[in-house]
Amino acid sequence: MLYALLAYHDEPEVQAMTTAEDGALMDRLMGVHDRLAGQMGPAARLGATALAAVVSRKGLVTDGPFAETKEHLLGFYVLEAADLDGAVAAAKALQAANPGAIYEIRPIVRYVPGAAFPESDAGLELVRP
Repeated sequence: MLYALLAYHDEPEVQAMTTAEDGALMDRLMGVHDRLAGQMGPAARLGATALAAVVSRKGLVTDGPFAETKEHLLGFYVLEAADLDGAVAAAKALQAANPGAIYEIRPIVRYVPGAAFPESDAGLELVRP
C-alpha cells in the first residue's frame, strides 16, 4: 500500500536556516531516504506558503494555506509500506533526522502509477531568503 508522509514544520524556522544548516538537514533526511530505498518514492519540498491558495467547497478562493496549527505543510514523501506500522516506522526515522518536524501519515487510495512529478522551482525564492 502507498502512504503519503506529510511533513509539517514551522516555516519561519526553516526559512531562517543558513544554507549550511539546510544542507545538513537535507543530508540527514536523504540518509533516511537511502535506507528506505525501494520503498520511498517521490519526495517534494513545497514552495512558500505565501504563494498558497485555498479553494473552498463553494468555489471561493482565499489566501492559504488554511491550517489551525503554527506549523505549515512544507513537503511530503510517497512511501510504499506493507502496512501502517511500516509507514509509522519510516516517519519515525524521518522525524529523528528532522526533530523539528511533525509527520502525518495518510494512505493514498487513488494514484496514477508511473506518473512522474515534474521539476519545479516555483516559490523557492520565498523559501530561502
